[in-house]
Amino acid sequence: MITVANLKRGQKGIIKDFAYDYLPIKLLELGCLPGNLVELVQIAPLNDPLYINVNGSHIAIRRSIALKIELDIVSETL
Repeated sequence: MITVANLKRGQKGIIKDFAYDYLPIKLLELGCLPGNLVELVQIAPLNDPLYINVNGSHIAIRRSIALKIELDIVSETL
């Protein structure tokens, strides 16, 4: 299972599912929904929080929440 917390900087994935049926409502409102593209923008110095880009919005989320968002990795090959 690949989650947002497993992404490397600049890597992208498509949200597949939520691991534990719990995600803050605010993240859902900001576009963290199945089928949306997520890109890891930056990781804070102590590895928490993670800065992600979802639908053009930059969001900071805790690593504990990032572990609950399952992804399918998007390959960058053309």
